[in-house]
Amino acid sequence: MTSQNFLSTRAFVSSRIVRAGAAGLVVGLALALSGCNSGDSPGPGGTSSPVAAETPTASATVTPTLTPSAVYKPADASRPAQNVPVPVLPEVAKTETKEGAEAFVRYWYESLSYSYETGDTKVLEKLSSPGCVFCSGLRDGIAEAWSEGRWISGGKIETPAITATVETAAEPYAVVQVIQSIIEIRKPDGTLLQKPTPATNTGSRAGLTFGPSGWTMTDLGLIR
Repeated sequence: MTSQNFLSTRAFVSSRIVRAGAAGLVVGLALALSGCNSGDSPGPGGTSSPVAAETPTASATVTPTLTPSAVYKPADASRPAQNVPVPVLPEVAKTETKEGAEAFVRYWYESLSYSYETGDTKVLEKLSSPGCVFCSGLRDGIAEAWSEGRWISGGKIETPAITATVETAAEPYAVVQVIQSIIEIRKPDGTLLQKPTPATNTGSRAGLTFGPSGWTMTDLGLIR
């Protein structure tokens, strides 16, 4: 079966904003997966095994052994990603300023990238308004891809260009360039569930609001 590329792009500099149409594209992954039943039993999770505690030798003084930091390992055909760095919300992203809006949008996409690599969408959901259809489509598509013991290989996101507009008496928004690597959905045995989704370079318009808890993504659409 073939998959739909729900982050397909045209020219980044075009001014036409696609909302309803983009929402249809973004749920393409979930729709493609809904017709597939792997039948495989869930595979192991993507977390690394705990390091066994070292047994101290008989001596007057026991010197603690330093455990090296966990090393990030991207997903491959044999297992999900391991020790994926958790995005951290910068302090400036908590301010109702142009710089704050841009920092928040960058953090939102970092959280989206984290969700692709781990299947964990809890933070992404907190940062997004329930009314953001595109956001919900992304979240649901990721959850479906990670169901039944499957995992996503790839899908990492970069946002090299973010320009926010924050003005009095107008809804804040940001124009974002989004680059995403190829997406492969792996079944528990490591084989591909469907044809990989090609890498993309897209432009998006992100609608934002600022409230007591900080910034929230309220709307998201592709620019064509």
